[in-house]
Amino acid sequence: MGLEPVLFRERVHRLTVYTLFEDTSQRIERGDNLWTVHYQLLDSGRAAFDAPTMFVTADIVILAAGALVSTEVLLRSKEGGLSVSDHLGHNFTGNGDVLGFGYNNDQVIDAVGYGHRSPDRRDPVGPCITGIIDIREQPELNGGMVIEDGTAPGGFSKFLPQFLAAAGKLLGRDTDRGVSDFLKEKLRVWTSLILGAYHGAVRNTQVYLVMTHDDGAGRMRLEDDRLRIDWPDVGTQPIFTEVDRRLKEATRPLGGTFVKNPIWSELTNHGLITVHPLGGCIIAEDAERGVVNHKGQVFGGIRGTDVYDGLYVADGSVVPRSLGVNPLLTISALAERTCALLAKDRGWRISYDLPSAPPAPLQPSKLGIQFTETMRGHFSTRVLGDYQRAAERGKRDDSPFEFTLTIISNDLDKMLDDQDHKARMVGSVIAPALSPEPLTVTEGEFNLFIADPERVSTRRMRYRMRMTSEEGKIYYFDGFKVIHDDPGFDIWSDTTTLYITVYEGDGIDAPVLGNGIVTISPIDLKRQMSTVRVTNAEDLGQRLEATARFGRLFAGTLYEVYGRVFAKPKLFDLSAPPRQKRPLRVGAAEVHYFHTGDGVQLLLNRYNGGQKGPVILSHGLGVSSKIFSIDTIDTNLLEYLYAYGYDVWLLDYRASIDLPAAAGQFTADDIATKDYPAAVDKVREVSGADSLDMVVHCFGATTFFMAMLAGLQGVRSAVCSQIATHVKVPPVTRIKSGIHLPELLDALGVDTMSAAAESDASWLERLYDKALGLHPVQPEERCDSATCHRITFMYAPLYEHDQLNEATHNALHEMFGIANMRAFDHLAELVRKGHLVAADGSDVYLPHLERLAIPITFIHGGENACFTPESTRITYDLLSEKNGANLYSREVIPGYGHIDCIYGKNASIDVYPLILNHLEKQGA
Repeated sequence: MGLEPVLFRERVHRLTVYTLFEDTSQRIERGDNLWTVHYQLLDSGRAAFDAPTMFVTADIVILAAGALVSTEVLLRSKEGGLSVSDHLGHNFTGNGDVLGFGYNNDQVIDAVGYGHRSPDRRDPVGPCITGIIDIREQPELNGGMVIEDGTAPGGFSKFLPQFLAAAGKLLGRDTDRGVSDFLKEKLRVWTSLILGAYHGAVRNTQVYLVMTHDDGAGRMRLEDDRLRIDWPDVGTQPIFTEVDRRLKEATRPLGGTFVKNPIWSELTNHGLITVHPLGGCIIAEDAERGVVNHKGQVFGGIRGTDVYDGLYVADGSVVPRSLGVNPLLTISALAERTCALLAKDRGWRISYDLPSAPPAPLQPSKLGIQFTETMRGHFSTRVLGDYQRAAERGKRDDSPFEFTLTIISNDLDKMLDDQDHKARMVGSVIAPALSPEPLTVTEGEFNLFIADPERVSTRRMRYRMRMTSEEGKIYYFDGFKVIHDDPGFDIWSDTTTLYITVYEGDGIDAPVLGNGIVTISPIDLKRQMSTVRVTNAEDLGQRLEATARFGRLFAGTLYEVYGRVFAKPKLFDLSAPPRQKRPLRVGAAEVHYFHTGDGVQLLLNRYNGGQKGPVILSHGLGVSSKIFSIDTIDTNLLEYLYAYGYDVWLLDYRASIDLPAAAGQFTADDIATKDYPAAVDKVREVSGADSLDMVVHCFGATTFFMAMLAGLQGVRSAVCSQIATHVKVPPVTRIKSGIHLPELLDALGVDTMSAAAESDASWLERLYDKALGLHPVQPEERCDSATCHRITFMYAPLYEHDQLNEATHNALHEMFGIANMRAFDHLAELVRKGHLVAADGSDVYLPHLERLAIPITFIHGGENACFTPESTRITYDLLSEKNGANLYSREVIPGYGHIDCIYGKNASIDVYPLILNHLEKQGA
């Protein structure tokens, strides 16, 4: 257990004992069928939070924590109600241990270790205890002793010269005389003081380790929940005077100065030090005389021989007296016997076969990191559903919820480089709604920063763990922190707020018990920072470097999320391998190339899902029909309509980035009067249908309405997404159109603009991308994608980032590309006029509104920052008045922008049913 040597210092006939334990709450309780052991995790920082103990349960508990701690645990357990012998804590002995020195001998000893220092060409220092003076053969057993040689740890070397020089002068007794010897001794003393412990007097010093027999009358007890030892006059026992005499005799042949244990003096009330504490839970025949029986079983009361089933002690605490020699083999033999008898009583077989195999080579330990945190908040079994709203509603009257967790990663590199790396979590939970006593955490897993697949530029800290109550009830905890740049200064709340769900079972498949929210206070955060510890570091420099790396990751990720406006734009790497795409849930496409009247080649991809339709899906400017078939969402519009039995045709007209024609110059009039008639005719020809339905989006909708107003035939109904005959835009777009920005760029020789930002872009394009990162957008719409920045500059914000998943956002370069200046010129003219006009500004379309007397459903994103919802409202009102309201319907979709109505992560739930409802009404 790593105990410090025990210092026996008699103060009012009492000894004070210090151990390495951080907490004093270790105890054992007996349940109905199991033992419960309460413990505290060492060297974790939990003490800084005054955290409750954790616990484990077991059928069998073997206490083997050493004489001090095993006794302390049983004393505390006795105070908690465990019935044990009144002899508990008695018969404590220090095994007669004495420390002394033969200082400044005439011979070289080399008894100081080198620690981490290289010995170079120095004489080697042997292991501690290689020789013994055996004086055990005495008329009385208690008069015997052994004197062994010791070595001083290298860590003591810095102060040994001063310490021994002072002790030799004050307490030493020189064993030889003579002027010459005196001068040599003084020279060696000064040599050590000047050159250090590996020279002179200290190099010539012998360390004595003595074991003999004290009276074993020490008594251990608890005071203020700490272990104390009462042992009156321990240092004045005659045996220690005899040890003093024997050590002086051993020093005389060496010609040195005998220095007795510096704390064994009148000034210190003859204090002693031991490294061999024994007793406290001694073996005896019954509870009146001891604590355990010969098997190590703990007696179950203050008298008799009845023992507890499954409670053993197997260490030096069972030894009933001093041994007068190193106790290792005795303790080992007793512990081995206890194990053998335990196994025999239960019918177990212990194999003592020792396989002959070389040990596996030790792998170098990897740097790790650990820290402890406490979070406090509330929990409710009444409020389920949305974490944030549930948490806010429940703050006033929910049950308290608090945990203290130690997070441990044994591989710092993986934690920094691999977002899927799971660190371990252990700790305790205080949740009165679950148990009146603290719960213990097991099987805990922690992810530092994982990408949220459902939200763009969002990271999560993930907490998952199993919680066990003392009653044996198991719960599962699933929690996360959302690291996302929302409006306002939210970095503090994001990084210190955890949304939690508790399941009534051992996993997320169990029934949900409730939700809650816990946070870190500034004081607890400060304490948490003090618990950060790098493990397996060789020195301070390595610890500091590792801590700095961890800090850089943490700060860098926060900067990436919250400082995106200043971040380096993320470019698409042309050299990267193609991403793995999921297969679409549709049949093979029929590919139909066809030509317009002016000789432009267009493309139709047919996916025949059944007898309904046909229906043409028409995209916007600077994209292609991929917006309807992108695989990054669970269900795209193509798959959705195909599953409902529709004969779906994806149209790529001349503005499609997948066609060579996109690099040419054309206007919306060209698409309306040439592309749509050719496409409709082709579909009718191949399918044999007299008429068809259209689903048109953005520029595809604009040009479709132009086509209809210009006399397009064969269309029986349409679903219009985001824009129709009238155009209303936000102020920024109106300003760009008002200053004739497309014409200005055209005059500068820019004939096309591309939204795809590639890694081999020119320095001018990179500068352009950096500048676009500063383009004004709402804080929640910021990101580090250069393609996204270009899209916003070219068209306006086309989507709400919250409606895109990470995969779609990362694939924007696949869906967006070049758009020509003449098309932008025409769009700018529409913005300036506010409704459909020809490229030359002539009003050739609106006079023919009767040609739109077909069923039309208008869908519009409520947060559309490209074309405001007023655009389709004007068209809807105008057509209802002209042709009758029964032909038209309009749906404004809350929380959606523009193109996210087509490939938003939840569009198949929120938008596609509206499209399907329209098509089903046509009786296809």
